[in-house]
Amino acid sequence: MTALFPDTHPKMEALQIELLRRMPSWKKMAMVDSLNETVKTLALKGIQQRHPEAAPEQVHRMLAEITLGEELAQKVYGHAR
Repeated sequence: MTALFPDTHPKMEALQIELLRRMPSWKKMAMVDSLNETVKTLALKGIQQRHPEAAPEQVHRMLAEITLGEELAQKVYGHAR
């Protein structure tokens, strides 16, 4: 197997892969959920930094446009911006 991460020692990478394979599905899903929440938080903070004057509703609408696309965000939120 080739290295997935060139900055990780091959033995450590093999150990990480083995641990992930042994991990129960519910724990993997919990990890994915946690990562998704982290990405959402970072995205919201980035929007707030770029638009400090925006109300919370506007920030969430901008996040919806980024994640859902403008067309679907419009269906969910209407024309509000």
